Amino acid sequence: MIEVRDINAPELDVYARLTEAQLRNALEPEKGVFIAESPKVIRVALERGYEPLSLLMERRHLTGDGAELIRRCPDIPVYTGERETLAALTGYALTRGVLCAMRRPAPKDPEDVLRPARRVAVLEGVVDSTNIGAIFRSAAALGFDGVLLTPTSCDPYNRRAVRVSMGAVFQIPWAYLKNWPEDMGLLRSMGFKTAALALTDDSLPIDHPAPKNAERLAAILGAEGDGLTAETVAAADYVLKIPMLHGVDSLNVAAASAVAFWELRSR
Repeated sequence: MIEVRDINAPELDVYARLTEAQLRNALEPEKGVFIAESPKVIRVALERGYEPLSLLMERRHLTGDGAELIRRCPDIPVYTGERETLAALTGYALTRGVLCAMRRPAPKDPEDVLRPARRVAVLEGVVDSTNIGAIFRSAAALGFDGVLLTPTSCDPYNRRAVRVSMGAVFQIPWAYLKNWPEDMGLLRSMGFKTAALALTDDSLPIDHPAPKNAERLAAILGAEGDGLTAETVAAADYVLKIPMLHGVDSLNVAAASAVAFWELRSR
């Protein structure tokens, strides 16, 4: 147990002063770190074999929600202090009062995500961390087997994405595609039909039987605002839309993903 007395102590940089890019450590991925927030999310990560490096928690959680985590991680430092001190350190009030710095695992190859899967989501340029977390949570809950992201999409290990996903980023395999939309050829080579969600004049309704009955299917969702690129839409096997009522033109990408995952799930 280490009492936080100096919020400028260098060992606390991981919680306070390192940016998401610095935590990710793009030049040396094997040294990368991410932050898991809240006891439930941290427990999910531990159950999935993620390596904890240190804990930061309000003093009241030492014998409360954090006690189990301390027992499960007996060999790492536990930094503690009052709520106001830790908020001054991190710059925000801790959700449920507990953070855990964890080792970022080696990145997966897209082929390893695709090989056992029947349903995957492909996220093209989705940059909002809240949307990323919500999409992962829906994918895990509604029967999708993996998520692939284009290089411009938000990092699923972003602190907010991890929290919003409620740990789903640890439960469902994911990987970054290296060359999109060229990698659509990789999907096809592994037996996947592709379904782009886009509002075009010839879009099929989301409940059309052809994509629903595909043996292997990749549902492709696009960036907030602009949606999918014309190149991606043109290359997809199916173009699907969620019919709208009352003059509403579209849904937020996270809400749309939940509807799409439910309709397109593997039967």
